[in-house]
Amino acid sequence: MSDPRFARLAEVLTGFSCELKNGERVLIDAFDIPDAFVIELIRAARGHGALPYVNLQRARITRELLREAEAAQYETASALELARMQHMQAYIAVRGADNIFETSDVPSARVQMVAKILKPVLDHRVNKTKWVVLRWPTPAMAQQAGMSTEAFEDFFFRVCTFDYSRYAPGMKALTELMNRTDRVSLKGPGTDLSFSIKGIGAVPCGGARNIPDGEVFSCPVKDSVEGTITYNAPTIYLGTAFDHIQLTFRQGRIVEATSSNTKRMNEILDTDAGARYIGEFALGFNPHILEPMRDILFDEKIAGSFHFTPGQAYEPGGHGNKSAVHWDMVCIQRPEDGGGEIWFDGKLIRRDGLFVPKSLQKLNPQELLKKG
Repeated sequence: MSDPRFARLAEVLTGFSCELKNGERVLIDAFDIPDAFVIELIRAARGHGALPYVNLQRARITRELLREAEAAQYETASALELARMQHMQAYIAVRGADNIFETSDVPSARVQMVAKILKPVLDHRVNKTKWVVLRWPTPAMAQQAGMSTEAFEDFFFRVCTFDYSRYAPGMKALTELMNRTDRVSLKGPGTDLSFSIKGIGAVPCGGARNIPDGEVFSCPVKDSVEGTITYNAPTIYLGTAFDHIQLTFRQGRIVEATSSNTKRMNEILDTDAGARYIGEFALGFNPHILEPMRDILFDEKIAGSFHFTPGQAYEPGGHGNKSAVHWDMVCIQRPEDGGGEIWFDGKLIRRDGLFVPKSLQKLNPQELLKKG
């Protein structure tokens, strides 16, 4: 018997997030998730008149393919995957994992090579399809969150089936403000950073691309970033854990990067020229997500957080920076995490994780969680 929560979540992904229409083709990319949920996604897609296609992936098999990957092998795979993606109008990826470090022992050079070769597939999917991605709740994920499996599953489905339409008024006001903003200043423990977002534009994210969701993003003018930033949320990238990340910028470029694994971090930042420039600046405000759990789809939406992302810039909301890297790094500014301030053109926008202007207070947790 299928869990009734599966059907509700499948409807959020196919109906609200991707807005599937009659005759549209949707690729369901299922990574280590229950067959029962894949079936619910197929049924939900058909309920909207769409044509579902399914790709099943397994982390241990992917690791084995990557361990001794050859360029020619992945050039063929990239051509095949791009051809398939070009036939799709929508893409839904659901990623489960019993071991989030499954690829940690794959040589970094091979991972970087494969990422570069497959980048055209990613670019087409991000820029040319309606897409949404999310993680699937597993005991390993519950452990990351420091919760029992049952409690985490309840949390997961509560967050992922949240009424994202509640974001709309506040997101609209924040998007319009960011569209008018030139100078941004970020201040907090170990952080004194300034940059411009003039002319870049802002993009609201209220459940149409990621689940869970809750952010508005833009991007710094490429050479405008100056100063130092310290991130207080742990992160995992390419199967490796990183803590205590600090970056220093001059003329937009990362000139110094340290962390709990400084050597591996700089290897990633040296993947290509674009990896040392910032591709995204975003404010997170999901009222249900308060603590980091080394899962970026959750962590970047933490209420009172921002993320400042080395690597690839999005279209729109970006400046054209190109990279095989897109590494969302998160800083939480609520008082219990050290506090901090965000200023737009000399005006205080958020202090200690709470929005200050009246038009933006609708995005504060107590407002979003109000009944009625």
